[in-house]
Amino acid sequence: MVTGLVLVRLMAGQEKQSLTQIQKTEGVSHVTAVFGRWDLVLDIESSDLATLSNVIVRGIRAIPGVMSTECLVTTAI
Repeated sequence: MVTGLVLVRLMAGQEKQSLTQIQKTEGVSHVTAVFGRWDLVLDIESSDLATLSNVIVRGIRAIPGVMSTECLVTTAI
C-alpha cells in the first residue's frame, strides 16, 4: 500500500463544491481544512505509486475549483 498527503489550493468562491467532489474521490481517506498557503490536506491510499498518481492527476486535479496540488508520498517508519 502507498499513502500520500496531498496539499490542495482551492479557487475562492468554489470551496464548497470542490470539497464535496474531493470527499467523493476514490482513494481519498481523510480531508482536513487548513489555513495558510494551502486550503486542504488530503490523506490518500492506493495499491501502488502509479495508482496514487492517477488519483491525483485524473481525480483531484480534474475537479473544478482545484487550483494546485502538491503530493508528499509517505512511508511508515
